[in-house]
Amino acid sequence: MLISRRFWAAMLATALLDACGASKPPSPPPPLVLAAQPLQRQVEDWDDFVGQFESPSSVIVRPRVSGYVTAVGFRDGQDVRRGQLLFQIDPRPYQAVYDQAKAQAGHAAAVLADAKVELARAQALFGAHATSQQEVDTRLAAERTALADLGAAEATARTAELNLDFTRVTAPISGRASDSKAMPGNLVTQDQTVLTSIVCLDPIRFRFTGPEAQFLKYKRENLIGAGLQPPVQIRLQDEPDYRWPGRLAFVDNAFDAASGVMSAYALVDNPSGFLTPGMFGHMRLLGSRPYAGLLVPDQAIVTDQSRQVVYVVDGRGVVAQKVVVLGPIVDGLRVIRSGITTSDRVIIDGVQHARPGKPVTVKAGQITPQPAAASAAPEAAAPSSATFATGP
Repeated sequence: MLISRRFWAAMLATALLDACGASKPPSPPPPLVLAAQPLQRQVEDWDDFVGQFESPSSVIVRPRVSGYVTAVGFRDGQDVRRGQLLFQIDPRPYQAVYDQAKAQAGHAAAVLADAKVELARAQALFGAHATSQQEVDTRLAAERTALADLGAAEATARTAELNLDFTRVTAPISGRASDSKAMPGNLVTQDQTVLTSIVCLDPIRFRFTGPEAQFLKYKRENLIGAGLQPPVQIRLQDEPDYRWPGRLAFVDNAFDAASGVMSAYALVDNPSGFLTPGMFGHMRLLGSRPYAGLLVPDQAIVTDQSRQVVYVVDGRGVVAQKVVVLGPIVDGLRVIRSGITTSDRVIIDGVQHARPGKPVTVKAGQITPQPAAASAAPEAAAPSSATFATGP
């Protein structure tokens, strides 16, 4: 009897303990997320290209007469003006030839004057029946011969004068000269010796190529064509920002048969001459008309297998996902081309805690553009050696 009472007491205690342990802990609150309606702004798309600067006009300077250089009229790398003296070739031999040609032209002019007098005299005598027709014809032929000789002598004199002028080698265009390839005392050969080269730097061209798909887009949206010069922006290899504005100035008339790309170039003002032919750069070209774009932070985008989605919250605080089509990034925000509306509340923070179909605690947020701060230029390569600086 005593054992039975003890047994039932133990069973009752166990039951009481089990009842106390079966109480469930309270459920955790829904996760906290930050949600905001998409920011709506007017947006323009830009397409990126890599290209190279080139001079719109360049000249290799060669002498037009042979001779010895007596003077150089510019410094290596100097900006020169059209018509500025670059090289002086010894003019004395050409001056002598010119003087001789002028004298020969004067002699021919005197012979012509005498022939005219003789012809007039013969014609007067023929009128008085004092000479024959043959004499008149002879004097007429002599006048014509003297006239032809004068023309030849004057042409020779002009040629000699040109050669004398060509001893002054002047800049055919304005631009920046290279270094001098001939010094005083060097013999240069007509049309062969390279003296220097000149490149025009202002404005300068930025040449690039684009695929057929982009060309078709520009044509269909009427962004390029006759009279249209859409803006471009260029940055150099060591620059974080697109600080060189320009205008598209030329699109070739055919695609390259081998590569299937179209060649084009933009013109960029370069008054300081900083941009140099051969430099590479990154260019962006206006690729659309202005349109109303919806923007969300890039961290609000979730990759779901091959799709891009965003999470939105309805009025009850329940999460849903929407498939979106992405556009470019503008001031730190991603353009959403389709998939959401201006009334959607998009989760912009705490996306990792949200699950479709599950409730969340929503805190109102705001989407604001975040222009990239003026950052320092990309790090330069480390120097190979160094020394202590001397002086101030």
